[in-house]
Amino acid sequence: MIRIENVEKVYRTDRIETLAISRVSLEIRRGEMVSVMGPSGSGKSTLLHLMGLLDVPSSGRISIAGRDVSGLRDSSLAKMRNSTIGFVFQSFHLVPDLSVLDNVGIPLLYRSISGKERRRRAVEALEKVGLGARMHHRPGMLSGGQQQRAAIARAIAGEPELLLADEPTGNLDSVMGHEIMEILLELNRGGTTVVMVTHDARMADLTRRCIRLHDGRLVHEETAP
Repeated sequence: MIRIENVEKVYRTDRIETLAISRVSLEIRRGEMVSVMGPSGSGKSTLLHLMGLLDVPSSGRISIAGRDVSGLRDSSLAKMRNSTIGFVFQSFHLVPDLSVLDNVGIPLLYRSISGKERRRRAVEALEKVGLGARMHHRPGMLSGGQQQRAAIARAIAGEPELLLADEPTGNLDSVMGHEIMEILLELNRGGTTVVMVTHDARMADLTRRCIRLHDGRLVHEETAP
């Protein structure tokens, strides 16, 4: 699903150069669930953004779903993000003035499908995460855990092959965190490839494989028996 070959990412300003990712190579197979761990500043989120085509490497090559994305135009990258990849972030990024249903349908506005089909997919995604009874609520009427469920529904409404989650349980208590993890695990059991950045070793232990970064380098990989 993901192939990263000798990738580096350098951020430059007028006075400073920061190496965020250094010569990372790895493969994530279709249908895997992988966690990414490491101390703050180790490059976890940068790596996830590169996987999600939200950023481009300074050098090296990245392939997503068998397609080399090196050198693709912004419009092609945006189309691939919308059709292939779903994103879940630590902050929910829900539009407060829209209903949960309308929030979930936002990514589908950029596809050539009817309004009826957009609604059907949004409803189906909300029911999948247990929010079918709250689809007409606004985000401010939901708990933190429910808002994250809505964010997951938005990410999966387009039926992505790859789901990328950046600290999806970071703003939640342990009970809500485990509920969100169970949703991610269930999506993975259904065939979705999931890559999750986390600081929480308990959450990482629930994944099949853990990748550890330090100072932008891949330092260790663990695979559950």
